[in-house]
Amino acid sequence: MSYQLEYRHLRYFLAVAEDLHFRKASERLFISQPGLSKQIKELEDHLGVQLLERHSRKVSLTPSGSYLKEELKRSFQKLDYILEHSKLLDRGMVGNLKLGYVGSAMQHIIPNLLLKFKKQHPKILFNLKEMDNQAQVEGLLSNEIDLAFVRLENFPRGLKANIVLREPFCLVLPENHPIGTHNFKSLAQFKNESFILFDQRYSPSYFYKVMQLFDDSGFQPKISHNTIHSNTIYKLVENYFGISIIPNSLKTDINQKVKFIDLNYLPHRTKLSVVWNQNNRNPALQNILELITTSSVIKNVLS
Repeated sequence: MSYQLEYRHLRYFLAVAEDLHFRKASERLFISQPGLSKQIKELEDHLGVQLLERHSRKVSLTPSGSYLKEELKRSFQKLDYILEHSKLLDRGMVGNLKLGYVGSAMQHIIPNLLLKFKKQHPKILFNLKEMDNQAQVEGLLSNEIDLAFVRLENFPRGLKANIVLREPFCLVLPENHPIGTHNFKSLAQFKNESFILFDQRYSPSYFYKVMQLFDDSGFQPKISHNTIHSNTIYKLVENYFGISIIPNSLKTDINQKVKFIDLNYLPHRTKLSVVWNQNNRNPALQNILELITTSSVIKNVLS
């Protein structure tokens, strides 16, 4: 007679093999002793081997039974791990998140966010990649990244965005530049300087906001260099290739060869947004978005 082998047959056999007692195993499994005996017999008939030696007062394992017991124990331990891991993945408790970002987001926003998120979800792995704004948008649409931190005004259909930071600008000058915070009056004092700016391709909307600063100050800047990296800006400024304007969050005290002048008095602000694909079903993404939208982790980052 042929029986269909099912998961329960193996679980029932392992219980008997561990207890070597049908009554104890049946009580543990919440099944009648005759029903358990029938299940084990079906398993033996299906495999065509004898797994148990049945005696009047005890049960022992045949060599085939001993082998099957040890292999099933290992297999079930692995299966239990797989099933539990699947549950954790579904809840976003394990897995990975791929983040793209512009450089300014790494100064305060992202480290603060990830530290908070890591406390709640310690098994999530992060892949971080500095990318220009357009590359991040393309990465979101292709699911190359899960979350983006960009300086853009408009986004393609299917992407959602939340503004996480509005901030003023600041000037970057060589440390020994004659103008400092003590004698700074307006941006017009620098109309004869060469400027190093973020490339227009980095973010057209960001570039436009910077150009508005110059328009409102009554002059058009002489742009000597374009780049997409703040470290390049610092290096060029300290070597007297020009001066620069950057978002306030990019200020750093690591480089002692440059100095900063805040432009808080100007009304212009640049926005940093967090963006994601609405069709992304990564559970870990949903958890970090909940943290972003419900927590003060970002709002207070520069306070």
